[in-house]
Amino acid sequence: ATAAARVTQNSLLNVCMDAKHHKTEPGPEGQLYGQCVLWKDNSCCTANTSMEAHQDQSYLYNFNWDHCGAMPEKCKRHFIQDTCLYECSPNLGPWIDQADTSWRKERIRDVPLCQEDCEQWWEDCQDAVTCKVNWHKGWNWTTGTNQCPKGAMCQKFKFVFPTAAALCEQIWSGSYRYTSHHRGSSRCIQMWFDPAQGNPNVAVAQYYA
Repeated sequence: ATAAARVTQNSLLNVCMDAKHHKTEPGPEGQLYGQCVLWKDNSCCTANTSMEAHQDQSYLYNFNWDHCGAMPEKCKRHFIQDTCLYECSPNLGPWIDQADTSWRKERIRDVPLCQEDCEQWWEDCQDAVTCKVNWHKGWNWTTGTNQCPKGAMCQKFKFVFPTAAALCEQIWSGSYRYTSHHRGSSRCIQMWFDPAQGNPNVAVAQYYA
């Protein structure tokens, strides 16, 4: 039984999900760009994907952050970081789930985010403006990029997402879970970390696997 358990455990560690831009397996990427550089030693994203993750209108998903007017830079950096984590991290295996969409076979669900990462995201984005709670679906795509659906009102994040937990758990339809665990506890995934200290999410994946 232990051997079987170990095989299952190992299949959850150091893996890339089967999605639109991911590499089939993780490895070093010397030229990762900007905020994605944290993952350069072992990454599921290519340098090109990391560059695109920083564009306002990136070809990755043609997603427009500024759908209700310009998103403040301090808020946008969290969405860039969220994109880098999603595209580049090889430590999300325990939370990979099947997805039934045309553009990906797998997605993440209930990734336990560290409290600080979630709170800071909410803090920096509370005055940004959006018209939707769940950004995965329900947009008007007729122009080729996401626009607010008819009748949807643009409001500040703090009204759309009254708490940090609401933001982290609802915006990508349950991809993340808000936790009371702290950075460095090895019980939660960090969106932000100092690569010089190593990647703390390796231990987190091992714990949950």
